[in-house]
Amino acid sequence: MASTIFTAKDHDPVKERRRRNFVIGLILVALLSGVLAWNFRYWPEERRVDKFFDALERKDYETAYGIWFNDPAWKQHPGKYKQYPFKEFYIDWGPGGEWGLIKNHKVEGAVSPKRGSSGVVVLVTVNERIEKARIWVEKKDKTLTFSPY
Repeated sequence: MASTIFTAKDHDPVKERRRRNFVIGLILVALLSGVLAWNFRYWPEERRVDKFFDALERKDYETAYGIWFNDPAWKQHPGKYKQYPFKEFYIDWGPGGEWGLIKNHKVEGAVSPKRGSSGVVVLVTVNERIEKARIWVEKKDKTLTFSPY
């Protein structure tokens, strides 16, 4: 018997339920992905600052300086960093610096000060002080600097 436009397939509730559950699952996965992407959008910058403070805790100031400029081989060309030489860095971040000897830290999060800005400000609790350290991380090259905000 030939099928016509007036002949319909039998209603299959199992197939309908499967299709509905698939669509709901797809929507939930999309929402969860969006929430995770939003919450971890500054994860690379936060991780960079965490590594920087880990090096300071270990009193490995030379590694920390390399992280600051995103140049682990900074000793090969120290003249490249005349605007902030290692001696000044040590004064700022060493035991006599503003934060003292860094014994512990906790990265609290990051914020972008303006839409479309070139970097983010990462907030860090240092030595359990109330005042937070604010480190600017440039997005394009992952260099660190003091936050202008």
